[in-house]
Amino acid sequence: MPALSLTNAAEPASPADTGPLSRGQARSLFALSLLLFFAWGFATVLIDILIPKFKGLFALSYAEAMLTQFAFFLGYFVFSLPAGRAVARLGYMRGIVLGLLVMAGGALLFIPAGMVGLYWPFLVALFVMAAGITILQVAANAVISLAGEAGTSSARLTLAQAFNSLGTFIGPYVGARLLLEGREEGALIVGEAERGAAFAQLQLPYTIIGGLLLLLAAIFFLRRNLLGNALQPSPAAGLGLDLLRQPRLLFGVIAIFAYVGAEVAIGSLLVAYLAQPEVLGLSLADAGKLVALYWGAAMVGRFVGAALLSRVPAGLLLALFAAGAIALSAVSGLSGGTLAAVAIIAVGLANSIMFPTIFSQAVLGLGGRASEGAALLCMAIVGGAILPVLAGAVADAAGLAAALIVPVLGYAWVLFYGWWLSRRPLTGATV
Repeated sequence: MPALSLTNAAEPASPADTGPLSRGQARSLFALSLLLFFAWGFATVLIDILIPKFKGLFALSYAEAMLTQFAFFLGYFVFSLPAGRAVARLGYMRGIVLGLLVMAGGALLFIPAGMVGLYWPFLVALFVMAAGITILQVAANAVISLAGEAGTSSARLTLAQAFNSLGTFIGPYVGARLLLEGREEGALIVGEAERGAAFAQLQLPYTIIGGLLLLLAAIFFLRRNLLGNALQPSPAAGLGLDLLRQPRLLFGVIAIFAYVGAEVAIGSLLVAYLAQPEVLGLSLADAGKLVALYWGAAMVGRFVGAALLSRVPAGLLLALFAAGAIALSAVSGLSGGTLAAVAIIAVGLANSIMFPTIFSQAVLGLGGRASEGAALLCMAIVGGAILPVLAGAVADAAGLAAALIVPVLGYAWVLFYGWWLSRRPLTGATV
């Protein structure tokens, strides 16, 4: 799951203008922010585990089950600009409190959703959670930049994103243990007692998550004055659609749409894909635990990629990683057994540098309008809503292996964008 490296709010004031935090305040603020990155990584990756659960509980097709991702990632598109405005109005710390409260509210909506026993209330709950996470992304990334010296802000953000990746690594294993134990691929949940137990199984982890988020919100509320009144955001800029006349940004927006959609489509199908008899033939619970390796590979790849980006031009490396994702997806779809499983999980390694590289390269050269470009890139995350549904439709019609053509097409655009960037280097570009 992507963790944004830029926000669609205006850039925070520099310490030179406002006065830096004390070392103790900065450390406290940074430690609290790491908890945020871990929390939303853990909570959001559980959607990959919810998909097979909902599929059996509500007798859904793959396309219908993918509406879980649609409901969640649609939130990024709908709430990106309102989140920037809310943070600009409230300030960073109070914005974080608001984001945590909204996210907790979405998690706790799993309780009435389970009582009603219908699919759509769960989708509403995920949509509300996405609203909260969008607010957090806007506020928390800015807070990370303020929690220490300006010269080390990139290092702090990298560490924070590693904590987000740690959450996405642990989440699938925990979710599989809590939600999928005893379930087999294709087995429907029937009978009043079995359905009641399944709904209770869904409610428990999200009730715990909601409670922990409320506790975290209380902690941030008590520390809401940590930044003081000076370190506050400026009002968010407009939408800036005129910026799309610049190919670097336009192609980058499409690349974010394609990459996020491809990554999420694979993650969403991965449990069912690994459980197939022709692949590993695992139970859903065991397959769900292996999803952790997909997200864990992305975490490892970020560290490897960071080292490579200091030696290889960003566009060229992006193209090479996208080509790797295409090759691995093709090998997996055209083979079977352990090879197919290892290849599709290894796509996570290829995913690793794509989001931060696309994002940072797309806004280069925008100057004071970088935040407007970032807003457009944030909205393009809606690809995580669209491409998984398309992949689900292909899976229903032609099987899970054939469904990999959808992410392959997404990675093909990323490959093109990397090649395009490599032929148009921008002086002073950094990643």
